[in-house]
Amino acid sequence: MSIKNKLLDIRLEMGYKFQKDFAEFLGISPYQYNRYEKNVSQPSVEILYNISKKINKKIEDIIEVEES
Repeated sequence: MSIKNKLLDIRLEMGYKFQKDFAEFLGISPYQYNRYEKNVSQPSVEILYNISKKINKKIEDIIEVEES
């Protein structure tokens, strides 16, 4: 099972062209955001919760569980 996030789609949907700007809006480092968006690293539940509050979406709208 793997977890894939939808941060890229959400970022573009919200009108943020650059990762750096979206990361600053979310209150996380651009480096860490880049790792999340590329699925190199997974955000903790706490970070997912904070992101969901900032963008006014449910956590389920941010991540997708893929069964392998």
